[in-house]
Amino acid sequence: MHTPSPAPSIILNLSEFIDALAALRRGNVIVVMDAETRSCMLDGARLMSAFRPLHDYGLVAEYDNPAGFAGLRYFRMTDTGKFFADNALAVWQARAWHERLAMRLLC
Repeated sequence: MHTPSPAPSIILNLSEFIDALAALRRGNVIVVMDAETRSCMLDGARLMSAFRPLHDYGLVAEYDNPAGFAGLRYFRMTDTGKFFADNALAVWQARAWHERLAMRLLC
């Protein structure tokens, strides 16, 4: 019997997703404080919806952080994520400022 694959993640907030890609590309990491609720932080801000697509599409992966705190999980950008971020951020920056602003307000 075939088990259906889960539906692909949807990017609910494009602005948050783009900002997360930029922060991760700068070397920041996602800290997951509660795996059940997926309560996570990135660069001092709470991620509301970007974590799931970042994780589901293999753009971030968990890693062992011996300097971290017990009970927290840490995720950093994968090589696939770096390639994706470089392309996505270049396309984003190529848009006119007013298009980026409109997308931030509407998406």
